Amino acid sequence: MDDLCDAARKKNNKKTTTKKKTTKACKNVVVLHLEVVQVCRVPICNNRLDRLRETSKPTTFTGCFVMTDSILEDNVAFYSDGAAYWRGRPATVDAMLGGYGHISGLDVCASRKFLSQFLGEGPGKTGQTRALDCGSGIGRITKRLLLPLFDRVDMVDVTETFLKRAPAYLGAEAQRVDNYYCSGLQDFIPMPGHYDLIWIQWVIGHLTDEHLTEFLKRSCAALRPGGLICIKDNVAQEGVIWDGEDSSVCRSLDLLSRIVEDAGMTILEQKCQDNFPKEIYAVWMIAMR
Repeated sequence: MDDLCDAARKKNNKKTTTKKKTTKACKNVVVLHLEVVQVCRVPICNNRLDRLRETSKPTTFTGCFVMTDSILEDNVAFYSDGAAYWRGRPATVDAMLGGYGHISGLDVCASRKFLSQFLGEGPGKTGQTRALDCGSGIGRITKRLLLPLFDRVDMVDVTETFLKRAPAYLGAEAQRVDNYYCSGLQDFIPMPGHYDLIWIQWVIGHLTDEHLTEFLKRSCAALRPGGLICIKDNVAQEGVIWDGEDSSVCRSLDLLSRIVEDAGMTILEQKCQDNFPKEIYAVWMIAMR
C-alpha cells in the first residue's frame, strides 16, 4: 500500500491533463429506484471559494439546523438543482472528482490507511462482510477501497446513468456488488443491522442539516455489531459556505461534530487528508459509531 501511495504522490506532483469523455451506460444492471433527489460531492477549489465568498457570507454555527434556516430558502430547489447538475456530468472518474481525477490514488490510499485501523477481529473491531458506498457515482470508492476490503458492497447514488455505468467500470468485481440503489440519502433507508461499514464521501454537502442528522441516525441503525460510519468531505474553516454552481454547502468541522452528536453518535477518529494539491479545499475523514 505504501508503494501505491508513493506512486500516487509522484503522479500528483506532475502536471497532467485529463481527457474527458462520455461513456455509454451499461444496460444490464438492475437499478433499484427510490426518490431521486440526492447528488454526489466533489473537491472544492480555493479560487471557487474566493468567488463564493464575494456573494455568500459564511454563517457561524448557532444551532443544529442553522444551514437550513439561514441559507436555504427552498429545499426543493436545493435538491433538484443539485440533481440536475450531476445529470449533466459524464460518467467518468474525472467528472466524479470535478476534474481532479489525478488525485484519486492519493485519496484512496489515505482512506485505506485511515479505515484499516478499525478493521479486523476482536472487541471493538469492524467486520469485513458488507459495506455501503453512499454517493457512489460510478463506483470509484467501491472499486478501489471497499471491494478490496469487504466481501460484498451495495451502492447508492441519485444519478441513474452513473449506476448503469458502474458494472462496466467495476469489471469482474461487479459480481460482488449486490444492489445499485438510485435514491436520495434523505429518503434512503439502509437495511437495519446489515452493514459493517457505511462510507459517505463527497455527498453530505447536498443534504440539509436536518436530513444529514436523520440519515446518520438511520445509518447507525443499519450497522452490524462493531460497525462503523465514515464521512470524508470538504470542510470549511468556519460556518457554512454555499456553492450555487452545484447547489451544495461546505460545513466547518465544528458544525459537522455537532451534527454527529445530535445524531447520537460518537466520533472515534478524525484526520485531515494529506498531500492533496494546494488549491483543493481541506478534506477531512471522520469515523464514528
